[in-house]
Amino acid sequence: FAMSLIKAKLKHRDGGDDIDFMFNPAQLSFDINVNTIDNAGARATRSGRPRVSFSNIRPKTLTIDEIHFDTYEIEKDVFDEYIKAFVEATQFLDKSGQSKPFQRPPTFSFIWGKTYLDYCFIERFNYKLTKFLPNGMPVRAVISGLTLKETEKPSDDANGTPKAQANPDVSNRKTWGLGV
Repeated sequence: FAMSLIKAKLKHRDGGDDIDFMFNPAQLSFDINVNTIDNAGARATRSGRPRVSFSNIRPKTLTIDEIHFDTYEIEKDVFDEYIKAFVEATQFLDKSGQSKPFQRPPTFSFIWGKTYLDYCFIERFNYKLTKFLPNGMPVRAVISGLTLKETEKPSDDANGTPKAQANPDVSNRKTWGLGV
């Protein structure tokens, strides 16, 4: 059977335009951490192993390297066609989606056939303009590092803690997998 090509994209969760990738990434790099506190001198009675206190799960991050964009054939400005959307996605918005300093950047879901990271924002990215037409118009660009960071969903409670984790008996059993 024939498989259709599905393009990676950042689906806008705040009502704005999605950000489509021109070419799919070669790899996705996830970072998932559990915060711990080492208890100096505290050891298990039988084994003598150090005791560790588990405090919380840090937000997941997804890093995508080498995202390519090329408008050479159509002779359009690659910044205006693609990169500008990433720059605008780092601008802070108020709750209605209007630009307002110091509120928050827009939220997205990273989707590529399925959702890999839901409710995230662009924490950082850097890009290079790599080819220019004789008139100076950039026609190729590479985002050499895009980091998406998980954030709370609108259904989470007011302090940003998921309701399922508010109960301490449930918090240690929460499973974080792809698409969660």
